[in-house]
Amino acid sequence: MTDFDTVIRSGRTVTPDGVVPAAVGIRDGRIEAVAGPGVRWSAREEVDLGGTALLPGAVDLGTGVHDPDAGLGDSYRAAGAAALRGGVTTLVVSPAPARPVVVRADDLQAHRRAAAGARVSLYFLGGVAPGSGPLDLADLRAAGAVAFQCSLSDGGAPDMAALDDSRLRKAMAELAALDAVLLVHAEDARELGAPAVSAEQRPPRAERRGLERVISAARSVGTRTHVAPFTAAECAALLSAAGSIGVGLSAQTCPHYLCLPAELLDPRSPAHACRPPVRTDANRKALWSALLEPGSAITSVSSGHLPAHGLHTLEWSLPALWTAARRRGADLDLLSRWTARAPAELLGLAGKGRIAPGCDADLVAFSPERPVPVPRVDPSPYAGRALVGEVGTVWVSGMPASSGVRVPPHGRA
Repeated sequence: MTDFDTVIRSGRTVTPDGVVPAAVGIRDGRIEAVAGPGVRWSAREEVDLGGTALLPGAVDLGTGVHDPDAGLGDSYRAAGAAALRGGVTTLVVSPAPARPVVVRADDLQAHRRAAAGARVSLYFLGGVAPGSGPLDLADLRAAGAVAFQCSLSDGGAPDMAALDDSRLRKAMAELAALDAVLLVHAEDARELGAPAVSAEQRPPRAERRGLERVISAARSVGTRTHVAPFTAAECAALLSAAGSIGVGLSAQTCPHYLCLPAELLDPRSPAHACRPPVRTDANRKALWSALLEPGSAITSVSSGHLPAHGLHTLEWSLPALWTAARRRGADLDLLSRWTARAPAELLGLAGKGRIAPGCDADLVAFSPERPVPVPRVDPSPYAGRALVGEVGTVWVSGMPASSGVRVPPHGRA
């Protein structure tokens, strides 16, 4: 007889082998066993979800956390709470926009201290700025940066200004030596209009030109590179072709690029702050086709949460993505691959993103058929929309961290 802290049973458990009925045995915050639903184990607590699905907690890659209207500690607590309401158990935090911008090891430690009150797992990206040197990057890596991020245009803060081709190649070479992944905001600054605040001033050709620069640099250096976010569907063939010439290039997009056509955006929608912009309905459909293509280089989907630009998306990203994906025949396994398994594998987070023995017990109860109306007064781009897929109880390291109760962010009614 095996003793566990908790046993969770579900008729739809998303495992690396597919969606199956299973029992998950948890001890000391980790998954110790996954077996058929009829297995009899002793446990201090047993949870039977019945037909409610059990998903691995989402790993949100490149999350913007700092809200300029709140302190850094309050920003982390608010982002953690929103993440749990949305089925996200791990945040991989963007270095900018934030104060301090994470371009030095001391900056990362300041964020780590401020994040102590968050109830989710936290990892940090190090920023690559024009002035970043080899020692800065090595120190950030030693301080715990799991990957790095740079921009070819507006990186979110003056301390994260655009890299030119020479600095991009140097940074890639330095990160290859550290065996670190580089995330790139690939819009080319030279292709943006002025001021670059509208879709017209941020055309798809900016992404194409930036992607060409990234591929050229990565090909010569060999750095593992991840384009984030990827939005211009016309560049999908270019992205896919990188693999055929030996470039280790992948990409991620966000649910708002997959769900919100520009033609239907309310003039007051916070989605107008997206960079790159929300594009046309034709682009949205083509982006879905690229994402669903077998072997797609678009491997992950993350929230694009960026409170500094008014984008509060963490709470609704999972149901928004699922609402659109299920209409296209996607299943829960694919949903979890995009939101949990792929980002965890990209960064080498071996204990995250899967329901398997040895992994952290970061789990989400998810009702895929249940309607989820978004309040009209919600500050997200999904305000007033009828979504499908309700997040229920969320476990972080085996402990219930959320019961799916929705609370207005920052006390807003």
